Amino acid sequence: MMYQIYFKRLIDIIASFCGLLIFSPILIIVSLCLCFSNNGKPFFFQNRPGKNGKVFKIIKFKTMNDRKGKDGNLLSDAERLTKVGSFVRKTSLDEIPQLINVLIGDMSLIGPRPLLVQYLDLYNDFQKRRHEVRPGITGWAQVNGRNAISWKQKFDFDVWYVDHISFALDLRILLLTI
Repeated sequence: MMYQIYFKRLIDIIASFCGLLIFSPILIIVSLCLCFSNNGKPFFFQNRPGKNGKVFKIIKFKTMNDRKGKDGNLLSDAERLTKVGSFVRKTSLDEIPQLINVLIGDMSLIGPRPLLVQYLDLYNDFQKRRHEVRPGITGWAQVNGRNAISWKQKFDFDVWYVDHISFALDLRILLLTI
């Protein structure tokens, strides 16, 4: 409990600040490449639920352009995914800007991945428990199957993490993520 209340946030601040410094050359290069491929828009902002369900804006690299069809609607994801965006996604570089979310306190390095806001009303009481902690860039569900697991398994892993947070578990998740 002491880790969760005092040290986890301190580690998040130090690690995200150092991560932003270390990855700053990559951030700059990817931002410039995405600026050219996305008409000056390298970042994507989206509302996501955080701790206690409080909504925040997640920051990611924008991997798709805003091209629309003749009907005025956005083209399919496959048609809008740029070559640079495809590379950024495959290498998970699109997650790096989330270090800013960690630094300002919206997210943690480790925790349940923040899902979309429109799912909030669909959660049962058990599933809502995932919001008792800050969402993370990576988490227990991520290292145990990511998109290859069912929604039920994802929520089970998320709530299990909420009940078992510790420095050792966070370190294990970080190592498994790498």
